[in-house]
Amino acid sequence: MAAPPGRAAAPGLSAPLRLVPTLRSPPPSARPAARAAAPGIIGGVGRSEGERGVNEQGGTEALLAQAVQDVVAAQPKRLDRALDGGASLLAASAERWPAVSRAVLGHAEQAVGRAWTVGWRPADLVRVVRRSLGPVHLALAVDLIAAEGRRHGAATLDRRWQEQLRELAVEVWWGPDEAYLGEFAARHRLDRFALATAVLELFRAWAVLPPITPVGPAPGATPARPVGPVEGEPRMLSRIRALLAKAESTEYPEEAEALTAKAQQLMAQHSIDEALLAVGRPTAATPAALRIGVDNPYESPKTMLLDAVAGANRCRVVWAKEFGFCTIVGFDGDLDGVELLYTSLLVQATSAMHRAGSRQHLDGASRTKAFRQSFLVAYAARIRERLAAATEEATRATEDSRLLPALAAREAAVDRTITRMFPKLTAQRVRVSDGEGWTAGRAAADRADLHGRKGAIRR
Repeated sequence: MAAPPGRAAAPGLSAPLRLVPTLRSPPPSARPAARAAAPGIIGGVGRSEGERGVNEQGGTEALLAQAVQDVVAAQPKRLDRALDGGASLLAASAERWPAVSRAVLGHAEQAVGRAWTVGWRPADLVRVVRRSLGPVHLALAVDLIAAEGRRHGAATLDRRWQEQLRELAVEVWWGPDEAYLGEFAARHRLDRFALATAVLELFRAWAVLPPITPVGPAPGATPARPVGPVEGEPRMLSRIRALLAKAESTEYPEEAEALTAKAQQLMAQHSIDEALLAVGRPTAATPAALRIGVDNPYESPKTMLLDAVAGANRCRVVWAKEFGFCTIVGFDGDLDGVELLYTSLLVQATSAMHRAGSRQHLDGASRTKAFRQSFLVAYAARIRERLAAATEEATRATEDSRLLPALAAREAAVDRTITRMFPKLTAQRVRVSDGEGWTAGRAAADRADLHGRKGAIRR
């Protein structure tokens, strides 16, 4: 990719982003069929109250399953009709509403559980909802994940899964299951029809999700690595997090520069220490993976920034554009640092971009979008240079003949894992068209210079 006129392309700027092939939703015929209503499932004359209650609940479950099936199978032009019809049936009777509530939570166990088995994780399901639906659906999604989670003990979940649940504030806050929809409706000031419509829209969004490459064990599966943090890791991460929080909050570029530099140096040194420790271990560690959301606007340069951070920390990135996330592959300690540093640099870049203001052409037409796209691309390119230099400096400072072979072995392991997880990748290049944005972006990245003073790391 060529740089703007009068500017040389930054090293690594034209490196292509690695993409997963576009993942398409399966056709309706390939999706699991919802359970059809059984004849005579609603209670009849002469049956006990208990029998009628069981059969009425079964009828409600079948009604919900049919409504979900109709909505999932509906073509776009007929979707509104399917939603209205299904929601009307579910919301028609106040007496049946508690049974509908139990049926919704029961169906959630199936829908969410199915998503876990085909590679999705809690943050992924919530991200899908946030990108395509509204706040009510988002609150529903978190609750239905909580309802499904009652089947799993904490010991059956890996560390990052537990972290996602904490970050999403997943909890069962309602009373008995038959009261859930009523309590939810009261919280969000919804009538039965509006809430039933939101439920069907949410189940539809999840039902059409295709299988994706797993990045860790599903609940109940044997974790491939310890479910708790690696020994010594929490202290390292807390130090990095504290440094980056200060870098984000300060109004002084020089202070942000020094703090971010310390964070990257700490990450690089930790990676080196881990590589050397692994040399003497009888069983070699294996690469892991995690997903990080990358949303519009300017998702391409944001992905470039993530790739820059990952590359400097010996990780690799694959972008699934359709679903708004990147998969990062690397060793556990490196992955944690990448996530923290990327989040911080994105905050700093976005703040600098907004401080730079908007731009117009001579005729008054806005060129803000092109300016900001070029700004973030240049920022990512310059950060790539700075991070790579900081990592190289930390590597040179370590006088141990085992280090370079150990690092090479870890990089080869990451490459093999990428090839196994994503055998078919395509590449994409990012264009820049605004020279002023390019210049401003590089200047902002220079103000986030990562060449910290020597001795910043204390062991």
